[in-house]
Amino acid sequence: MGRPATDPAVVALIQQLARENPRWGYERIRGELRHLGHQVSGATIRRVLTRARLGPAPRRADDRWRDFLRAHAASTLACDFFAVDTVTLRRLYVFFVVEVGTRFVHVLGVTAHPDGVWVAQQARNLLVDLKDRASASRFLIRDRDTKFTSSFDEVFASDNIHVLKIPPRAPRANAFAERWVRTARTECTDRLLIFGERHLRTVLDEYADHYNRNRPHRSLDLRAPTNDDSDVIPLPLGRIKHCHVLSGLINEYQRTG
Repeated sequence: MGRPATDPAVVALIQQLARENPRWGYERIRGELRHLGHQVSGATIRRVLTRARLGPAPRRADDRWRDFLRAHAASTLACDFFAVDTVTLRRLYVFFVVEVGTRFVHVLGVTAHPDGVWVAQQARNLLVDLKDRASASRFLIRDRDTKFTSSFDEVFASDNIHVLKIPPRAPRANAFAERWVRTARTECTDRLLIFGERHLRTVLDEYADHYNRNRPHRSLDLRAPTNDDSDVIPLPLGRIKHCHVLSGLINEYQRTG
């Protein structure tokens, strides 16, 4: 007895429309459902979305930072520093940039004294390395470190790349760069004794090559940044080749003919 429950398929459709169209209000969703052959009241739509913890349209609008990153990942770069201590207790700073869309990492430089002039020069070197890909980049995410001077920003502005400064003390706003720091520390620098600047640069160059060519990424459907699956062997044929990276710290496996 009583009012019948809403069809679960309609409930799922309401939630799908709300998530995929965060600016649609209850009546807009109701009109779309009517177009699809479902007669549902605005009150029912509101009740369904409330249970799914999906608020009204203004609160579902895709103006959040992570939604911006998701929408512009293919044209966004993220940069940051991280520190590595040598066996002589000398602190070195690594400057790197991540291409957010592909997760490709550029280790730009290693130095004990990263001043504004040095950082700006590494930015120029990056744009040279990117070549045609630089024109596809529209945004660069950075923190508010004083090493990022106006000269640094002007280097990217000259290539029509808009610099986005994250809020103070908000490292999660630069999550892609922070995630690479964690990965590099866990898999590489925290497991090695670093003797100096040149040693660290050699180690990071080798690790970045492994990271970009062979390391699978969950966000890329277990592909490496430079791997488009074109070289995947459909059947388990051929001999497996075992390769050492960083003197055996990391292992790579490939099939050979």
